[in-house]
Amino acid sequence: MIRTALTETLGIQHPILSAPMGSVSGGALASAVSDAGGLGFIGGGYGEEAWLSRELELCDPSRVGVGFITWHLLSPSRALGLALERRPRAIFLSFGDPAPYLEEIQAAGIPVILQVQSVEDARRAADHGAAVIVAQGTEAGGHGAARATLPLVPAVVDAVSPIPVVAAGGITDGRGVAAALLLGAAGALLGTRFMATPEALISPRAKSRLVESTGDDTLRTTVFDRIRGYAWPAQYTGRALRNAFAERWHGREHELEQNLESERARYDQAVAGEDFDQGVVFTGEGVDLVRKVTPAAEILAEIMEEAERALRGGAELLHT
Repeated sequence: MIRTALTETLGIQHPILSAPMGSVSGGALASAVSDAGGLGFIGGGYGEEAWLSRELELCDPSRVGVGFITWHLLSPSRALGLALERRPRAIFLSFGDPAPYLEEIQAAGIPVILQVQSVEDARRAADHGAAVIVAQGTEAGGHGAARATLPLVPAVVDAVSPIPVVAAGGITDGRGVAAALLLGAAGALLGTRFMATPEALISPRAKSRLVESTGDDTLRTTVFDRIRGYAWPAQYTGRALRNAFAERWHGREHELEQNLESERARYDQAVAGEDFDQGVVFTGEGVDLVRKVTPAAEILAEIMEEAERALRGGAELLHT
């Protein structure tokens, strides 16, 4: 068994968090990860209250966490309050200034996990009193910034010690978890691997695309945010699977903006028909290692067994 500052801080068996992927990580997936010894997060995303309420009803909120896109909480929304009322294990905030929400969360006695993409932001997160800091590299699926996981994680660890740091971005199996621990992280956050589970809310067609894809099939782009009408801050792009829509508009964003009305109608129709040659599937670079759809509990057990094996194998390289 691997014990770290993360397992001690959050009271979990394994140093694994599942990412709060919006519209992907619902109550079933979060519960499955938590029941298997990690900590699963419901992806509150853009703060859709009805969706969040429904997913919280599917689980014991005290055993899971809830995550939000921080900059979007500036919109009128009761989503954060709704989550706090259910007393989740932790609140996870990413992409934006968390300061306006911390007093309310901390007053409720709920640990705050802050995800950062730079060392400067990590220092600010420490000053804000984060219980855990997630250092996210650009290999991650979905939204992120510019720093790669391998150099970012140890820099963040050094900057915010002794706060537990979780590595995120491109980590898909036990070898990646072991590598993160050797970089000084206290655990790992996985998203893409948990998308290919029966519990994840994406369609079977999308899961099949994941299994068939490699990291070479991904790119970081803004075209999917533009077509969906989400005005993300300029420093954040989204890593997704390449498809016909991305090939047509990536690098031609100005033209896309000029044709949004007609293109959005076609895009929405494609998404409704589960046409992923047009619709987005946000995916990390570690998708090469997603070879089949597997229940979340089996994934977590396999990852921990492999991580322990990798750590023991690394020690065997030492000779005196």
